[in-house]
Amino acid sequence: MIDLHCHMLPGIDDGPDTLEEALALCRHAVASGITHSVVTPHIHPGRYENDASTIPSAVSALRDALVREGIPLQLGYSGEVRISAEILPMVLANRIPFHGEWKGKRVLLLEFPHSHILPGSDKLVKWLLQRNIIPMIAHPERNKDIMRDVSRMHEFVQMGCLFQVTSGSLSGRFGEIAEQRAKEIVAEGWATVLASDAHNLKARPPELADGLAVAIELLGEEAALRLVQDNPWEIVACQFEGAA
Repeated sequence: MIDLHCHMLPGIDDGPDTLEEALALCRHAVASGITHSVVTPHIHPGRYENDASTIPSAVSALRDALVREGIPLQLGYSGEVRISAEILPMVLANRIPFHGEWKGKRVLLLEFPHSHILPGSDKLVKWLLQRNIIPMIAHPERNKDIMRDVSRMHEFVQMGCLFQVTSGSLSGRFGEIAEQRAKEIVAEGWATVLASDAHNLKARPPELADGLAVAIELLGEEAALRLVQDNPWEIVACQFEGAA
């Protein structure tokens, strides 16, 4: 399985603090059936000052440690970009790392605030699309506006956004409402990928299997597996240079 959203770089955001903790997360990912992880540190100006110039060195250090420790996890990288006015100049200055491509467009993992959908979010999405960048909206099922009313997603669905549902939401890890919304999003066929959004071993581990089991109940095995294999691979294959 391929995990397109996780926080496993040490000391760079609210994921692991130390290399030892990061390696423990990577070992757990492998044990849970994940072969490829795309680490997505927060890009949140004013809080987490990560960008395309700073993230690669942290990725390289973790890759080296994986080799030393014999942990067979393939590591890619991108960023989880908090929606804000600062995104525009960062995109124009090539400071945003992209996941890869989806049907000829570059993919950007876009995070809404958990509390609401900011006014003007649709305008930012249109601005990105005009520049051949397609947003993949992170964990929409955990946004409180969408938790109150799933129809708040409709305009973003109609614009062609991709959607990353958190595996743990499907299995109830984030509460009943998030679980209900996650199931609705998957059942409607809006979800592009399932991802772990892993931060730590205790509360938010790098696991996809429990959510995949629920998706299989909702969609059948073939369609559900596309969410953790085919679709994520289509997006990030270019990062792994054809590695299986």
